[in-house]
Amino acid sequence: MNIFKQLIKSIYSPKDIALFRFQGIGKTILYVFFLTFISVLPSIVYFSTALSSGLDSARSFVNDETPNFSIKNGVLSAKTNVPITIRKEDFTFFLDPTGAVDEADVAGEGNSFALLKDQFVVSAGGQSETYPYSMMEGLDITKKDLIDLIDSVDGVKGIIIPVISIFIYLFSSAASFIEVSVLALVGLLVKNLLGRNLTYRHLWRIAAYSETLPTLFFTIMAALKTTVPNSFMINWLVIIIVLLLAIKEVPAPKRID
Repeated sequence: MNIFKQLIKSIYSPKDIALFRFQGIGKTILYVFFLTFISVLPSIVYFSTALSSGLDSARSFVNDETPNFSIKNGVLSAKTNVPITIRKEDFTFFLDPTGAVDEADVAGEGNSFALLKDQFVVSAGGQSETYPYSMMEGLDITKKDLIDLIDSVDGVKGIIIPVISIFIYLFSSAASFIEVSVLALVGLLVKNLLGRNLTYRHLWRIAAYSETLPTLFFTIMAALKTTVPNSFMINWLVIIIVLLLAIKEVPAPKRID
């Protein structure tokens, strides 16, 4: 059975998941990589789109709509006494030398970029990163310098996007293998309770395919940009239920009278 048929079967058939315990470990490892690839696609596409549109909007914002400013000795100064907030399409930009805006305000806007009093903040894809100006010793930058920097980043985004995408994929793959390994340990407890003759290697294979249904569900939700409350708990609950159903499909050893 090829990997795509396994994907379909794993959505609705605990019986087939149980049968996959006999296949080679290499094929199961490949399936985990494949499932992880599907799960990160929305994040990679969203990041790529956000970076491209964000750079264009940032260039326009800095060039046309901000007063002259400079960052020197770890502090932002600008010709304004109030924070400047500009929303363009799905991006929000902040320029605030007053200290009124903080990281939480920036993250609350979704996709956003902020030059704050003593740090800059980037928020995209539900993740927020903060970088104090003091980290960059000797930083001395003006409005024109920032425009030149944005142009430079735009010129190498063809390299940045693949590198970040690979990093996201590798990190997610490592997390997936850890999750499968932990789930297989849960399977040891379940198989003892149900009286099934299964080894850890069998349970590792079953656990890998048990992740299919919740993974596809959360991938679709991510593609629709829909937040699922208590997603961590729901994910583990569904996986364990599928694992339980698959283990129950394994024939119990015959009793010898």
